[in-house]
This record gives sequence, C-alpha cells and structure tokens, in this order.
Amino acid sequence: MRDVAPLHEMTKQLSLVAMGLEKADLVLKGGKLVNVNTHEIMPNIDVAIAGGRIALVGDATHTIGENTRVVDASNYYMTPGFMDGHIHVESSMLSVTQYSKTVVPRGTTAIFMDPHEIANVLGVDGVKLMITEGKDVPLRVYVAMPSCVPAAPGFEDAGAVLGPKEIEESMALDEVAGLGEMMNFPGVVYGDDNVHAEIAATLKAGKCVTGHFSLPETGKMLNAYIAAGCRSCHESVRQEDSLAKMRLGMYAKLREGSAWHDLKEVVKAITENKVSSRFAILISDDTHPDTLINAGHLDHIVRRAIEEGVDPITAIEMVTINVAECFFMGKDFGSIAPGKVADILLISDLTKVKVDQVFIGGKLVANEGRMTVKTPDVTYPDWSKNTVKLGKSLTKEDFLLKASGETAKVRVMEIEEAKVGTKHKVLELPVIDGLVTANKEQDVAKVAIFERHKATGTRGLGFVKGFKLQTGAVASTVAHDSHNLLIVGMNDEDMALAGNELAKAGGGMIAVKGGKVLALLSLPIAGLLTDSSVEEVEEKVKALDQAWKELGCDLISPFMTMALLGLPVLPELRITNHGLVDTVNFKFVDVFAK
Repeated sequence: MRDVAPLHEMTKQLSLVAMGLEKADLVLKGGKLVNVNTHEIMPNIDVAIAGGRIALVGDATHTIGENTRVVDASNYYMTPGFMDGHIHVESSMLSVTQYSKTVVPRGTTAIFMDPHEIANVLGVDGVKLMITEGKDVPLRVYVAMPSCVPAAPGFEDAGAVLGPKEIEESMALDEVAGLGEMMNFPGVVYGDDNVHAEIAATLKAGKCVTGHFSLPETGKMLNAYIAAGCRSCHESVRQEDSLAKMRLGMYAKLREGSAWHDLKEVVKAITENKVSSRFAILISDDTHPDTLINAGHLDHIVRRAIEEGVDPITAIEMVTINVAECFFMGKDFGSIAPGKVADILLISDLTKVKVDQVFIGGKLVANEGRMTVKTPDVTYPDWSKNTVKLGKSLTKEDFLLKASGETAKVRVMEIEEAKVGTKHKVLELPVIDGLVTANKEQDVAKVAIFERHKATGTRGLGFVKGFKLQTGAVASTVAHDSHNLLIVGMNDEDMALAGNELAKAGGGMIAVKGGKVLALLSLPIAGLLTDSSVEEVEEKVKALDQAWKELGCDLISPFMTMALLGLPVLPELRITNHGLVDTVNFKFVDVFAK
C-alpha cells in the first residue's frame, strides 16, 4: 500500500499542524490511548493527523479547522495498527487481495510475508507477482525475501532455486523488509558460503534477517545462529527455548496458527518468568480461511495471549512496537506518536479485542467488521497456472513397497495434533503377498511424494502414523516447502486416483474414497492459491474437513499437518521426492529399518 510520503518530505507540514498554524485532516477526539511507548492507558487523548501521519498526541483542539474531519473516539481505546511479523499468505490459499479483505477489518494493518511457498514453485517471478499485487491493496504488505529455495538443497527438488544473487538484487526493493526465515540453520552455524552471502547481503542493506531455529538447543549452536545476524525465530515450542532466545537479544515470535497452537506453552516464558516482553512478538505463521473468518487474525492471537495471562497492553505491544523495532521500522510504525504513520485502531473492548474502526494512513478502511474501501480486480497470468507436471498418470504400481517374510520393520513418521514436529518411530508391519501396506490397526497410513515441477519422475515412499485414516486417500500440492505432490492413503488405488485428479485440476487439495472424489479444492495459481473469495474457499475447506472425517480423521486442520510431512528442516523424520530424511542427523534413511 503506497499512501503516505516519507517523513523527510513532511517535517514542515507536521510541525505547522502541531502548532495549529495549519489544520489537521483528521482528529480522533477524546479516546483512551494505549501508549505502547510507556506501557500505560491515557484517558481523553486527541490524535491529530495530516497527510497520513500523526502531527500531535494530546489536546488537538487548536488543530481543528473548517475542513478537519473529527471522529469521536471517547468510547474507544486507540491502539497502533496490528502487524504480523511472520506470515505465509499462501497458507490461507487466498490471493493477497482476498487476504487483505479478510484481515484488515480485524485490525491487521501490516504484514511481513515470507512468500517462500510460491517462490519454490515459480521462483522470483512468483514473488514479484505477490509484491505487485500487494502495492494496491488496503494493507501494508512487506516481504521477507525467501532465503531457502529449496529449503534443504540436496534433499529435495523444488520448482526454482534462489541464491545470493537473487537475494542481493531483491534488497533494493522498498517492499522487501528483510530475509525470509533462514531454515538452513546448519548452514549458518557451520559456515556455508551461500547461506552467509545471503545474510551478508541483507545486513549490508540494513534489513532484517528472520530466523528459523527449530532445535531444542540453547547453547553454542543458538549463539552461533544469532551471532550471524539472525534476528528472530518463530519455531520455539518450549518456553525455555523462547526465553533463551529473548535473553540473547533475539525476537521470539510466539506462534498461534490454524494448526500450530504453540502460544499456550511458549508464552509462559513471559508469564511465569516475569521477564520483559520487549523481545516477544505474536505471529500467525500459517492460517486457514475458516480460522480467519470465525476466530480472526491478530485480534484472535492477542485475545489468546490475554487468555493465557498476558496483560492487554503487553499483548498489544507484541503486535505493534515490538514488530516495528524488529524490522527496523520504528521510525514510521508501531506506536501512536508524532511523526509516525497514522495506522490506528479504535477498539471498544480491550480484553476481547473488539476492533471497531481501522485507519491506515489516516484513512478509514474498515468499520464494524467491513471494508469501507474497494480492492482492485486482479488477474493472474497463464504462466502461473497448470504447474503440476508429473510426466505420466499414476498407477497403483507407483506406490508398492516390496518386502520378504511375514513382517517388516519400517520407519514411520508419527505426527502430533497441533504440533509441527514428527517423531521417528520404527514399527513392525505385516507383509501381505510380498507387499507392506497401510495398517489401520496401528493407525499407519502410506505416504508418497512425487516431484511435480519438471516431470523428473522422482518419488519418495514411506509411512505416517497419527491421522486415524480408515480408508481412502488424500492428496495436496500444498506440501511445504517444495510443494511437490503429496499423497497419504490407506490403499494404492485411491492414492493414484487422488494424485491424478489433483494434477488435472492444476493442484490443490483432494479427498477420495473407493474410487470416487469426496471433496476437491482447486488451487490453480502455482498449485497453492485461488482468487476466489474467502467465503468460497472456506466452504470448500469445510467440505474437505468433512471428507477427512468420513475417512476417519478428526484432527484440527489435518491438511495443514499433512503439508509439513515433506519439510526436511523440521524434526525428526520427513519425506521428500528423494526419500526419507532423518532431520536430526540430516541424512537419508531407508524406509526399512534393520
């Protein structure tokens, strides 16, 4: 969103308005100011705004002229606009335009998106599509340029490769606020030249290196990671991890998404240890449409933090001033203060976080949960579609795992509901007619992943435990981060059908049973996104969720949990188009264990 001139062009105007020598465009009158600078609530405060920036905070009577719009804020708390410091828009399956229409009425005025999903499919051109779209929506869309495309070189194949050259060139863009989550933490701590070249290009540009340190290690490796300039991390799942990171001056991003409910545990670093929350940020990471519609976005996460014992002012600081300072943007954003951009919320209930009015750049963009401004129509180019290339139709023979004897010891990924990690298990499965198959008695499904960008024919086969599937199969081209074709099922015929039907649709998510399609969400843009409305997407996600239940699974957002099975930078066992990866020791392992 391009709407406010830089401060250096407005110094004279703002000073004159503050003095009353020129008049304000807008005055918010008599509100209760949530002052995140001093951690207090100040009653009966006016805010005078000119040219989209704040000229005065206090008594603004003398700034009101004939053409000044005055808004009675006496029944409201005035807070800075909420900022999401780590978000993958693609996880909502919505275009940037549709996403903005969904989150802005909830109080979100800025996002720092890491579009590494679309980057893994379409490369820099895909990222630029989202950057261009973000310029014209009523939301501040900043980009953390994807750092790891693919996430784990040598372990998987993506549709594109980004390196130091692409990162350095992107840092010249105003919309790029930093480097996306540096998932290759071994490359950081053991001195990989390409990794450090990307970090150096970001630091040289004076921008933020966002992190991804998922190991439960708080000693020399974490220190090495932070010493390299990695400024934040959203992968803490234990309070001791988030506390250690904050103590070392790293911003701990406390996550509460549709499937990853980490906040309850990690926020204890603050509530139980009574430390400063200065380095704590609330983020969503991955959020599905049903969550955005029914629970909310950052308003929901702030509310959850309050429910877990964080006082409301602190919770608001964790989505405002802390975020702005993390990204070196405190000069413009994060608080209601003279000179800052006028991104302001009027909230009638602070504890319930009921957002009533949203101002971005001093303009009312949402009122009582509805947008008050129009969003542009966006058409995606043909080259961004039809990206599922398998080279051939799948058959049941593509899923066979042959073995001798009556039983076989196999490696199994065990999922845990609402958690990102998997456990590396070894289970004994029966061998029937020389084949190892899914086994519902042990809650074990078969999993397969096929390279879908360049029709190489490479694939990985394995097993996963915890989905409770009794029959059928599910498939998705949303499979972090390389987004190859991921299929989980209880029989080979349905798995082949799910993959073939999804390829015909250009990607998305599907559930099948007994040779019939139960539900399909088509995501034609890179196999990740649709330009349909959030309401349409929610209805199809509901149908998919019901289909999962018909197959036996009752987990929260099971497709989101499934989507991480192919991400070889998360513990402990994952699968890629080259096979099973032990992500603790970073090595390939055979599906059959000795």
